[in-house]
Amino acid sequence: MKGVGLQLPRATIGLSRWRRFRAAVDWPLILTMLALCGIGLLNLYSATRGVRHTAKFEAQVQWMILGGIAFVLATVIDYKTLVRGAWVGLGVAVMLLIVARIFGSIDDDLHGKTHRWLYIGGMSVQPSELAKVTMILVLARVFSDAEPSLYTARSIAIKFTCFLVPIFLIATQPDLGTAVLLVLIVLTVGFLAMPNVWPMVYITTAGLLAIPILWEKMHDYQKNRILAFVDCSVAPTKLCWHTQQSIYAVGSGRIWGKGFLGGTQNQFNFVPEHWTDFPYSVWAEEWGFAGSVFVLAIFGFLLLWTINVALSARDRAGAIICVGVAAMTFWHVIVNVAMVLGIAPVVGVTLPFISYGGNSLVTFFVGMGLVANVSLRKHGY
Repeated sequence: MKGVGLQLPRATIGLSRWRRFRAAVDWPLILTMLALCGIGLLNLYSATRGVRHTAKFEAQVQWMILGGIAFVLATVIDYKTLVRGAWVGLGVAVMLLIVARIFGSIDDDLHGKTHRWLYIGGMSVQPSELAKVTMILVLARVFSDAEPSLYTARSIAIKFTCFLVPIFLIATQPDLGTAVLLVLIVLTVGFLAMPNVWPMVYITTAGLLAIPILWEKMHDYQKNRILAFVDCSVAPTKLCWHTQQSIYAVGSGRIWGKGFLGGTQNQFNFVPEHWTDFPYSVWAEEWGFAGSVFVLAIFGFLLLWTINVALSARDRAGAIICVGVAAMTFWHVIVNVAMVLGIAPVVGVTLPFISYGGNSLVTFFVGMGLVANVSLRKHGY
């Protein structure tokens, strides 16, 4: 008599699959993101308290909800599919940058005429943020298409030339901070992905030699920001004011801070744009050195966890995606905090998950969604 195989009910099989999926979800990554978002909302409430800026807090909550949806989508769509369409995505980003150049012009007292945003359905969309994500996916495509032994300075330089188009368009918006960040992301991934660093050394050296030419092409306000960083006596007083007031705020927090809503530099608006470019000064003033180190420790854990996912990825493309997201997060944190402490020029670089700004926030949700995607796929999903 033949044995009869037992069949489990479909409900039991579905429950088992759900439990496996739940166990495969990257909870440390998600909880770390939520912690940073919570800190960001607490900090933003303090920075925008009052009738004038109340709407910013509500808008940030809405952007976080949208970012959460973007995170889920970036997690569930197989990253291999996204990598295959990376060049198309970068092409779309370039087209949007060109459209913003033509139709997205607005007048700015400091920058003159800018071309950074597109206004779609009452929302302002910044194409340069899309360029960050798509360039990371393109890097994953570039460094997974061939064997590492085939990488040469010439082949990499030719592929990297494609990145100059979006970087140039972003720099001429003008948005020098984002353009520099994209360069740093590309170089970081290149140095870590190449088996031989010398091709990247040649490319980096060529870029450094071009700095005098780039200096001549920069806008006056950009030059003044750099001059203000070097020596305030040779730059307009307004540019030095940002850094000086930020340093005063950080220093006045001392060890334990002045307490929530107790920061005078913050509450009396001495620090300009303290909800976007200088949120770290608000946090440092109210929570002191201890609170400042605590936030940096959370970012440190997030970076280490992302690298850990890269090391355990199923393929090279997944590892490169994680390295790219880690590089994007690392340079945003380093540049923003350095700017707040006066050890880097003032540029428009946000602090991930903490600065006010919907486009940047959604970009980091998508980036971390890609990391969660790589983490999920290593379990067979």
